[in-house]
Parts: sequence; C-alpha cells; structure tokens
Amino acid sequence: MGNKERAGILVPERFIPTPASVSPQAQTFLSNPPPFGQTSMPDAADKAGWRDYIEKTNRGMTAYLSHHAKQFPAETITHQLASAPLYEITPHNLSPDNKKRAIFYIHGGGFIVGHGEAAIYAALQIAHLTQTRTFSVDYRMPPDHPFPDGLNDTLDAYRWLLARYKPENIGLFGASAGGNLVAACVLKARDVGLPLPAACAVHSPAADLTETGDTFQTNAIIDIVLKRGSPDMLALYAGGHDLRDPLLSPVFGDYTKGFPPTILTSGTRDLLLSSTVMLHRSLRRAGVEAQLHVWEAMTHGIVPDAPEAEELMDEHVQFLLAHMGSQ
Repeated sequence: MGNKERAGILVPERFIPTPASVSPQAQTFLSNPPPFGQTSMPDAADKAGWRDYIEKTNRGMTAYLSHHAKQFPAETITHQLASAPLYEITPHNLSPDNKKRAIFYIHGGGFIVGHGEAAIYAALQIAHLTQTRTFSVDYRMPPDHPFPDGLNDTLDAYRWLLARYKPENIGLFGASAGGNLVAACVLKARDVGLPLPAACAVHSPAADLTETGDTFQTNAIIDIVLKRGSPDMLALYAGGHDLRDPLLSPVFGDYTKGFPPTILTSGTRDLLLSSTVMLHRSLRRAGVEAQLHVWEAMTHGIVPDAPEAEELMDEHVQFLLAHMGSQ
C-alpha cells in the first residue's frame, strides 16, 4: 500500500538539532550516535545465524556492563532453578533496614541478549541504589527457547522469592524487554493465584510487540539507540504465538483483577514511548496506582553518566522503597 493510499501525514526530510534543554552529557550522546544496531539481523528462520548474532551482541553488552558495574561492589551467589540460574546480589552497602526486602530484577536485551554475566552486571546498580538484596533471573531465550520459556523461568524465580520473602516486601524492576516481563510475570502470577508484589518499576517497557504505537513511526531514527522496530526479532521471541496475547504484549492485559502500584519511565525520543504510555493508560483505566515520568530528549537507552539518568533511577528507587514493606 503506497503513501497516497494510507491515512496519515507525509513528513518532509528535516534536520533534528541536538537540544540545549538537556545536560552536556546527554547532548554529547545525542550528537554522537552509538554504534548500536549496525549489524543486520539474520533471517527469521536462520537459527544458526541468530545464535552467532546473539553471541557476538551479548559479548559486547557484557563488556560494556562490566565496565559500568565496577562502581557498584557486591557479592553474588547463584541459585539453580528448574531451568534457569537466579543470581542473588548482595550490595556492599546493604542497609540493615532492608534485610527483609528483595528486589527482583528482570534484565532487558530485546528478549535475545543480556544473559550470563550481563544479567549480574545489569542488576548491580539497582542493588546499590536501593541498598537491597537483588535477584536477577537468567531466563532462557530464543532461538532455542522462545515464548513462553523465558516467562516461565521468570515466574519460577518469583515463586522462589515468595518462599523466602513476604510479597509485600518484594519489588520488581525491569527495562525494555525486562519491563515487558515484569508486567507479564505479574499478570501470570496473579492469574495462577500467587500473591502480588509490593510494587513494579519499568523503564521503556517493550509492552507492545505489535509495534503499532505512534512513536514507532514518529521517533524512528530519532531514537539513536533502537532506531526502528524489530519485527523479526520479536517474531523470534513470540515463537508463532499471537502478538496480542497479553503475556506477550502487556498493553492488552486486563488489569481490573488487580496489579501492584507501578512507575513507568520513558523519554521524548524513545521509540517505545508509545508502548510506555499505552501500558500506563491500561493500568490507569483499571484504577491501578501508576505514575508516568517522561524525560526530555531521552532515547530508549539512558546515558549512564548524565544527571538525567541519576534522576530517573532515583525516581524508580524512591517509588519501590516507598511501597515495599520491611518487616
């Protein structure tokens, strides 16, 4: 279908300047696009190609996260669940007031990367900032383990935590694909009769795998991290299931049966801003306590050394701790 046959607006080619409304660190990041997404993805049916792509990408992610994680010292123990490792991370600055609390961290990475040591490194910051013992599940992923294997591993980890912590003392945190799995895990836990956690925090959640939200078009290319949608990668994760399944696309979930208080964050240049907004509206329509915070000129990925990143993480931390019990 050509543009003349589609309802919409034809936008002329234009230059998008780096805004002066953000920190110098964020300006530098926006003016020098990172080399993410430069390697083309394999064909959907090429499992060998996907395995190679995933290995190379995860190796690069692990190296990047390892460097950033050095500022958050912690001890790590591995618990082997039925099908996935669960990493227990105890930050060196663990607060005595938080000994009965637990953060359940679910890593991002497009549902295909972020495993192994990366799943530990990515969780260190939230463990340090909350001064709380944090658990990161190394869930199974495609091409060999598409949906619902990763979600089942995530739920298995949540069950493990429930056997050791009161639900009101557990907070969930996830970004991107991890944000999707936070919502999906809680929906599934609720529907199988498990108690709900105290609160959830999600940043730029990949909550709409149909990629029909407005910003998949309006923020394409402008988001220098994601750049554009990834239908082949999402199809690989979905494994032939309907993308409108609420456990794949939580924006379509029924939240009237209950859901924990949730904070959602995104940015005006985030490709997944619409997904974040749509999930927020789904929660609010059901009467769930939900806060939406949107940062100026922020893309899908935050700049670690920028004051905006510190402010964003502080919002997550304060929200979780304010809703979590400690007794």
